[in-house]
Amino acid sequence: MTAAGQRRKQGRLRAHWGVAAAAAVIRCLMAAPGAGATEQVVTDWHSGLAINGFDPVAYFTEGAPAMGQADIECTFAGAVWHFRNTGNRAAFLADPEVYRPQFGGYDSVAIARGVAAPGNPKFWLIVGDRLYLFFDADARAAFAAEPDRLIAEAERQWPKVLRTLEP
Repeated sequence: MTAAGQRRKQGRLRAHWGVAAAAAVIRCLMAAPGAGATEQVVTDWHSGLAINGFDPVAYFTEGAPAMGQADIECTFAGAVWHFRNTGNRAAFLADPEVYRPQFGGYDSVAIARGVAAPGNPKFWLIVGDRLYLFFDADARAAFAAEPDRLIAEAERQWPKVLRTLEP
């Protein structure tokens, strides 16, 4: 193949990968039909990372918090999410409502009281196939003692709490 032919072929390959990358970003941004611009997610002020860079899917697949990798990420609900591997990112993109923490990653017990306190990714529970984060071990224990009541109360309070959060 001539040098000119090789340059044309490389240009087509770069264009193909550029389109593929753009499509992945668009899928990530549009992944959750229910999540709107008003959805507030606990993020790190400096990095914009959701749940301090922990992989939200790992709670389900590994049964423990696990740090994600900076080069495997997605932007969703105004935050950057890191993942341990591309399979976890794909699972999140396929159904972010299943994997993201409830109440934007805020402490579910605090939300039930009508207060927004950031959850700590190291204090968590999965209840009813949903991830809940807590400020500390005491909040997690209180939630574990009566999850149904606290979930119902947090769901009732969440719209009011959302209005208090900065957009």
